[in-house]
Amino acid sequence: MNTGGYVGARNFDETVFKTNLEAALAIARQLRLRNLGGIIIADFIDMVREDHQQAVLAEFRKQLARDRTRTTVSGFTQLGLVELTRKRTRESLAHMLCQPCPTCQGRGQVKTARSVCYDILREILREARQFDPKDFRVVASPAVVEMLLDEESAHLADLSAFIGKPISLSAEPSMNPEQYDIVLL
Repeated sequence: MNTGGYVGARNFDETVFKTNLEAALAIARQLRLRNLGGIIIADFIDMVREDHQQAVLAEFRKQLARDRTRTTVSGFTQLGLVELTRKRTRESLAHMLCQPCPTCQGRGQVKTARSVCYDILREILREARQFDPKDFRVVASPAVVEMLLDEESAHLADLSAFIGKPISLSAEPSMNPEQYDIVLL
């Protein structure tokens, strides 16, 4: 919340009190809208007066009572935080409106081309120990193939010599950076 709307009012305590009352309403509303669940910590502006704390807590409980979801509110901690637990009854709004990223599967990170190259080299070694193909063909994103041909070419050549089989590369633009296939020929 923004205390700027109350500046110039009677005193600082009143400004903090009114801002916290407004925050209690906004926090309760956001908990309902986003359907958040679990242990939640609400950080209100520190209030000196005990009656202001109790009034803010009462308003917060009143606003949370409008919610059908069971919510348990503790009082203010020594640090001015309010702890509450809220049982989630359905999927969160973000979960309903979004889907996991097809590239990173919802992790929020994608492996580097170098890391994927090392995954490919390890997989070729595993496949070579298990099967006896005539040739290995790696199909991967252009960035990974470029890395294998350039900076990792020595490792690729060493692996080919070690397993005694040729390893060919094929770039597939439709593959995401972490995708690859190892085709046994």
